[in-house]
Amino acid sequence: MNSLTLASHSPEQTQLLGKYLGEMARPADVFLLTGELGTGKTCLVQGIAHGLAIEEYAFSPSFVIVREYNGRLPLYHVDLYRLDQIHEIAGLGLEEYLYGEGVCVVEWAEKGLQIVPPDSLLLSLHYSPDCESARSISIRAQGARYLQLIGELKGKEGL
Repeated sequence: MNSLTLASHSPEQTQLLGKYLGEMARPADVFLLTGELGTGKTCLVQGIAHGLAIEEYAFSPSFVIVREYNGRLPLYHVDLYRLDQIHEIAGLGLEEYLYGEGVCVVEWAEKGLQIVPPDSLLLSLHYSPDCESARSISIRAQGARYLQLIGELKGKEGL
């Protein structure tokens, strides 16, 4: 199965998913995040940072496009929110992050899907109509590495 849908009932549960992803992350992993403003993309990145043993607080890089953090592996946190044209995104030189030795997490990834690696993990966060703090998180694997990650996530406690 190449997809998984999870319900998150709190920011802490979203961060827990991120923590698990960070703990399982390998060099050159690419996590693509999509979803409306306020659905928890940065919250998920904060969990990934925690799972990578990064001690710094992971802020949204909206105004600087990319933030780098050092932990067990480097974390490259990319935010495409302020960019609207694919030529703007393609001209940023993101290849060193997308194909680097660290973990690359891209917020607002739907804006740059044409330039990301074909193998990646796509996480789409959506508001849940049932509860203001609840989110539905759809995870889709593109490539064998990410199929394995989905399989490992299925057995994680608290998700």
